[in-house]
Amino acid sequence: MTYKQTLEYLFSILPMYQRIGQAAYKKDLSNTIELDIFFKHPHKFFKSIHIAGTNGKGSVSHMIASILQTQGYKVGLYTSPHLKDYRERILVNGKKITKDFVVNFVEKVKPAIENIQPSFFELTVLMAFEYFKMQNIDIAVVETGMGGRLDSTNIITPLLSIITNISKDHTTFLGDTLPQIAKEKAGIIKHSVPVVIGEMHLDTKPVFESIASKQNSQIYFADQMFFTDYVMETPNGNLLLNIKNKNGKIIYENLQIELRGQYQTKNTITTLSAIYVLQKHGLLNVSTQAIYNGMKNIISNTRLQGRWQTIQHNPTVILDIAHNPAAFEELNKGIKNIPYKNLHFVFGVSSDKDLASIIHLLPDNANYYPVKANVPRAMEADVLAKHLSFYDKKVIKPIPNVKEALTFVIKNSQPEDLIIVTGSAFVVADALP
Repeated sequence: MTYKQTLEYLFSILPMYQRIGQAAYKKDLSNTIELDIFFKHPHKFFKSIHIAGTNGKGSVSHMIASILQTQGYKVGLYTSPHLKDYRERILVNGKKITKDFVVNFVEKVKPAIENIQPSFFELTVLMAFEYFKMQNIDIAVVETGMGGRLDSTNIITPLLSIITNISKDHTTFLGDTLPQIAKEKAGIIKHSVPVVIGEMHLDTKPVFESIASKQNSQIYFADQMFFTDYVMETPNGNLLLNIKNKNGKIIYENLQIELRGQYQTKNTITTLSAIYVLQKHGLLNVSTQAIYNGMKNIISNTRLQGRWQTIQHNPTVILDIAHNPAAFEELNKGIKNIPYKNLHFVFGVSSDKDLASIIHLLPDNANYYPVKANVPRAMEADVLAKHLSFYDKKVIKPIPNVKEALTFVIKNSQPEDLIIVTGSAFVVADALP
């Protein structure tokens, strides 16, 4: 098969949660374990860092990978979903998995696919681990999918576990309370492996502490270790921070982050806490210079996209993959920091999304253009328009195709306007140049 034929095979044969939703979700690790046996446990050939959480886990994964790569480690990075190219999910030192490896891997695993019938995600996880083994990496940074305990990545025993934060999302699978969701995410905490929690919350702190205690895992809360009260933007739009320890001493002065969006301050603090813990436990060596250079070159090193990403000025067009209440709260904070004349939202969601929890957080002063991302799971634009209108949002025009909608909005906007493209990673993917 060619690479194109291989992708068509994967997308058509394997159930993929991002495309079809609940039908692709597996409630145990049996398929992953069978695939792991088939490939003779490739994850045991490299060290790893495991990252879960409701929001921010992708950004933290890329931050850590960039720092370690700058330090000189050969770093594998596994994240999901991809935006434009399937191979974005599996990187080694910022370079995508080769097309030849994807083709050969699928050819080799075809008998197992027919026998085990794995999901798209389960197979991709093993592809990543096999590639990392073949590439002889020093360490893998592995992001979970939606959960933790039952996530396909949860067969690894990492040097460090990280849980960025907990908020309500995927409640059908993870539970509808913060403690229930925290318990699922905390499933990545392994025996005697330290864990960093990005944000301390009164509802979830007891859950994390209880599970960490049972696992004899030393627990650290990042927002109790470091904080910042100084946030500026450089002329090129990067964040500039002073990071202080709990005693108020500046630890990192003028730390430049090659990302935009105020919410990245939280992810930065989680990342720096993780690096601190890795060094404290003697697990990895990371210089201060590698931290500065790694954070300054995140996009250059790891190809991160879709996080408060400006793709045009006059009018300003910003792409952000916000898709749950906590993410939209952060999105609103970002909007308040930008001067504009008129605000426009190119907005699309998945059909199984709890819209009531999101729509009330959307700005009332915006013009809305409902869209449908190019995946089967996406909500129809006219259906979304009715939901928005019900909540008294100003719907200008539903335009199913994301690119057409964005072109239309740009054409009918003024240079001082602000256009936000959001609601789903797949909406952002369709809007990317």
